[in-house]
Amino acid sequence: MNNKLFAAVVAVLLAVVLASNTLYIIHATERGVLLKFGKVVESDLPPGLHWKLPMVHEVRKFDARILTLDARPERFLTVEKKGIIVDSFAKWRIQDVGTFYTSTNGEESRVEQLLAQRINEGLRNQFATRSLQEVVSGERDQLMEDLTGSLNKLTLERYGIQLVDVRVKRIDLPEQVSDSVFSRMTTEREREAREHRSKGKEQAEVIRADADRQRTILEAEAYRDAEQMRGEGDAKAAAIYAAAYNQDPEFYSFMRSLTAYKESFQTKGDVLLVAPDSEFFRYLKDKTPE
Repeated sequence: MNNKLFAAVVAVLLAVVLASNTLYIIHATERGVLLKFGKVVESDLPPGLHWKLPMVHEVRKFDARILTLDARPERFLTVEKKGIIVDSFAKWRIQDVGTFYTSTNGEESRVEQLLAQRINEGLRNQFATRSLQEVVSGERDQLMEDLTGSLNKLTLERYGIQLVDVRVKRIDLPEQVSDSVFSRMTTEREREAREHRSKGKEQAEVIRADADRQRTILEAEAYRDAEQMRGEGDAKAAAIYAAAYNQDPEFYSFMRSLTAYKESFQTKGDVLLVAPDSEFFRYLKDKTPE
């Protein structure tokens, strides 16, 4: 019984080893080539389960997804012979697995080195025909499209690679030029700031002068209207007094005298020197009104 069990275990192990050496899987995110003694016999293995002959065939698998090449910043010259530092990156993927393997031996580092050289050459040629303004803002998108289109055909034929896109991350001036450029930009901004402040002060003076003029006009008009209203009020009061006086002149005279007495003798210490027969004491001398 033990011998049978041992034989079964050995058979299973042999089957597993044989299957692992004869069967292999290509995933949907992979591309592969089948080699026979180092020579490509099948250049584009489809996804799924496949078999091979041990010790005869060899399978090489590669990533079929879009990969990123982050290139090292390089110095290029524009059409005005101005130096700029360009930091770029590229998106690529394997299109022809057989060509990719035979041209690069399937080494991703080798692919990135070749792509970086081609991209730098393309960028150098593109920047050499454009001004600094054009490469910075005006024609950057068109430049990238032209570069991608021109390089894609070359990389596909030579390396079996599809160049999906090439983009510029950053464009800088060389360090020795940046200081002078920034200094010039700072001077220009300070000059514009002084102009704006001068115009602002001039406008402020105009606004203040106009506000002072309007205030003077408003105060004068308000004073004129107040005096006019005060005069009209005094006229109405005088008319009312006159009308009341005309209704009973004697009573009005009597009330005015009482008011005069009250205002003249408000305290005990008030003294008034007046002749006894003065008209001021008219109603004090005779209590009966005429």
